[in-house]
Amino acid sequence: MASAIRERLSADIKTAMKAGDKERLGTLRFMMAALKQQEIDTRIELDDQAVTSILTKRASQHRDSIAQFEGAGREDLASKERAELTVVEEYLPSPLSAEEIETLILGAIATLGASSIKDMGKVMNELRPQLTGRADMAAVSSSIKQRLGG
Repeated sequence: MASAIRERLSADIKTAMKAGDKERLGTLRFMMAALKQQEIDTRIELDDQAVTSILTKRASQHRDSIAQFEGAGREDLASKERAELTVVEEYLPSPLSAEEIETLILGAIATLGASSIKDMGKVMNELRPQLTGRADMAAVSSSIKQRLGG
């Protein structure tokens, strides 16, 4: 199944070209290149979940770069990264609130009957499709670990 996000990205690249928006166009092309590279590497057509996963990683990389540039006093580069992050985030699903995440975690633990830290992998696998791109998976993992007594 073709990715609707990828189709939207292609259309937005054309729009940015026509509008002469070079900064946005550069970011969109970079995103598309990352998707194409993944398709070449895996030899499969990406679905929306795979595209979301790749774009989530790109957003995380931008956040890390922003923190590093700010720490080094390079506000000019941090500002450029923020602009690129804004474009990437347009293609990600809206983030879930802390309450929504906790509700999903508790639901997955109950559904799977998870009772110990040994069940953490099962819970994470259950939640990953629902949370990818919508929550900080490290924070989710920490919350699950806490709930399972880890």
